This record gives sequence, structure tokens and C-alpha cells, in this order.
Amino acid sequence: MKRTFYIPVLFVSLLISCTKVEPTPTSGISTIDNTIFKPLDPYVFGFSFSTASLVSTKADPGPDILLFVNIDNSQHWLTLQVNNLKPSLFKVGEFADETAAKTAFDNLKTVSVTQWLDMADPISANQVWLYRTGNDKYAKIRIVSTINEIRQLIPYGECTFEWLYQPDGSTTFPGK
Repeated sequence: MKRTFYIPVLFVSLLISCTKVEPTPTSGISTIDNTIFKPLDPYVFGFSFSTASLVSTKADPGPDILLFVNIDNSQHWLTLQVNNLKPSLFKVGEFADETAAKTAFDNLKTVSVTQWLDMADPISANQVWLYRTGNDKYAKIRIVSTINEIRQLIPYGECTFEWLYQPDGSTTFPGK
């Protein structure tokens, strides 16, 4: 009887001990949009670099960046806005094509910014931006593509971006 009890316990112990915990990614390609959920208590999803995931504006901590569609008369444009109460974005450059933007992104190795902005305004494909978190950690962002259109009579925006996060707070980005 004892042997029958120990075999399942041993098997479960082996399964639990073999579970591998993957580290949180520090780079990738992600997409955010401006879709509003739950109209009575609205929230949207932004992106958190520290968790490498989409995060609701209702979460604590909330997202690092959010996408907004700005409207002025009949014009619409997209901006990235921060969620840390201090200027935290810097435009490295706007490039003629994807290859040039990717090269600039890959060659960006250090952060040396004297004047941060409150928002990335406007954003479009082939831009490279730097982001500073509320606790002075850094990410670089390459805008891969954007969508800016009217869907079901509502302005809709979407931004796909490549990112690399420096979680240790240094101003040097790790190599790939």
C-alpha cells in the first residue's frame, strides 16, 4: 500500500520540478491599438516593456505606452503617449524605408538624450524612438506599421512596433 502511494507522489514531484520558468523577453514585435473596452467603465490596452505584454489601463502597474488617435477637424493622426507623468519619448529619426529604419534601430546602442518629449506625435512607419520608464529604464522602438482609419464610424488606430528593453537601467542596449 505504501508503494502505491509513493509512486503517484513521486511522479507529481517530478512534473513540478521539471517546470521551466522562461525569463521575460526583452525584445520583440508587438501591436497596440485604441480599442475601448467596457463602455460604462472604459479601458484600453497599452504595452508594458517590463512584462513584455499588453496591459490594461486598469492594471497596477499600468502600461508604459498607449496609442491615441488624435482628431482635428477632418484630420486624424496617431500618437504614442506615456503613462509615467514625465516626458519620456525622444524621436531618434524618421527614415525613408524599412531597411534604413531597421539599420538605425539596430545601430542605436546608447541613450544620450537631453530633451525628452511628452508624447510621440505623430507616429508613422519607419520612425525610431527612445522611451524612458518612470524609474529610468530604457527601450528603443521602431515603428513597423500603422493603421489610421474609420471603422464603424469610430476613428481606429493600430501600431506595430519592434522594441528592445534595457531592464537594468543602464543607458547601453544589449547586442542581439
